[in-house]
Amino acid sequence: MTFEMLYSKIHRATVSDANLNYVGSITIDEELMNASNLRVGQKVDIVNINNGERFQTYVIKGKFGQKDMCLNGAAARKVSVGDKIIVIAYATYSEEELKSYKPTVVLVDDKNNIELITNELVGSKNV
Repeated sequence: MTFEMLYSKIHRATVSDANLNYVGSITIDEELMNASNLRVGQKVDIVNINNGERFQTYVIKGKFGQKDMCLNGAAARKVSVGDKIIVIAYATYSEEELKSYKPTVVLVDDKNNIELITNELVGSKNV
């Protein structure tokens, strides 16, 4: 049996741009991608904390250190610059893999600077 579980998330990132005329996807700063173990082309869920929208797209790499969190294409209609979002990636794990399961959680500030990288789920007693 396998289980679809949280693989990684960037928690409470701030939307820096919304580019309706781009083909699609979310542009994420390479530094944030590295911290969260996200890959170019990886499918992610986006949860907009401000308006409750939840949708899927895929990741493209932004410039390292630019703090990009830009929704592109049709997804740009689901956010406004300044909105808080959660970027969530999932993976499938076997029961054996779950014995050492540790998702990556990246907490950022209002300017998308990394505040904490942890394996604890937000809302647990430690985070």
